[in-house]
Amino acid sequence: MGKILLKILGGFTIFLLLIVAITWLFWIPSASGPGYVFVKAWGEKGSAPGQFNDPTGLAVHKGEVFVSDARNGRVQVFDFDGKFKRQISSKGDGRDQLGRPMNMVIAGNELYVADYWNDRIQVFGLDGIYKRSIGKAGKGPGELGSPGGVAVAPNGDVFVADFYGQRVQQLRADGSFVRQWGKTGKIGFMAGEFNYPTDVALALDGTLFMADGYNDRIQVFGADGQFLRKWGGPWAINIFGPFNGWFATVTSIDFDKQGNVFVADFYNNRIQKFMPDGTFLTSIGKRGKGPGQFDKAIAVAVADDGTVFAADFRNNRIQKWRPE
Repeated sequence: MGKILLKILGGFTIFLLLIVAITWLFWIPSASGPGYVFVKAWGEKGSAPGQFNDPTGLAVHKGEVFVSDARNGRVQVFDFDGKFKRQISSKGDGRDQLGRPMNMVIAGNELYVADYWNDRIQVFGLDGIYKRSIGKAGKGPGELGSPGGVAVAPNGDVFVADFYGQRVQQLRADGSFVRQWGKTGKIGFMAGEFNYPTDVALALDGTLFMADGYNDRIQVFGADGQFLRKWGGPWAINIFGPFNGWFATVTSIDFDKQGNVFVADFYNNRIQKFMPDGTFLTSIGKRGKGPGQFDKAIAVAVADDGTVFAADFRNNRIQKWRPE
């Protein structure tokens, strides 16, 4: 009887080792691109200029870094060395205010801010002057349930990651509904379905990259709206993990000038870099509170020269990295 049990255990162990080997071979890629070097960080918890209370979004434009300072209800603007320059908006639900600013994008010299608590997209001039609002609270076409991210097409169309709506919507510049991806209010893990989407980014060729937050994956759609591919763990079906190319909640997407995709991997405390087809290149950072470490990496933005800025959520600071 003992020998039979040993044989069964031995066979089971070999089976597990085989599964691990297959998983490692097919779903845990090695780094194939150059790394990044930590340059500096700035910020601490507070409400004064240059301080943060949950930084949640980033955008870069012509030597300036725009930071969503969520619980302070504002966007702060810095130069690339972290010197404070100006503040945009204030906390509240007024016409020109922000409730909880999240991911942002700059298009046509305007700043589009996903205003999570106020269920809308707020648009400002880069000087901070309020322009207009897009969307309102609700579950209908063109209505929003805590938007987390926004992208803007050259024709002015706006793409919104509708967090509680479990969808990504395409709207005209005036807010009128065009189409959506995902089923309103329904969580799913199949292609084209979402589990709390957090961001959306538009590549130069019109390809849409969507951060499917709690499904721990990226979904990609063509300019015609058709599903192209997804990645993140085995089969990209909400299997999370700390390995290369896997995620533990995706919260932000940006591109470099070469079209490579940078992803904020929140609970893995890092930024991951991929080719547009999902091929893993490298990762930036690890967990901690020291220089070059993250306590929840929530947002990423890449400058034209390749400099990477990352929002270090619980450490209430912004980190700056350069390519090796």
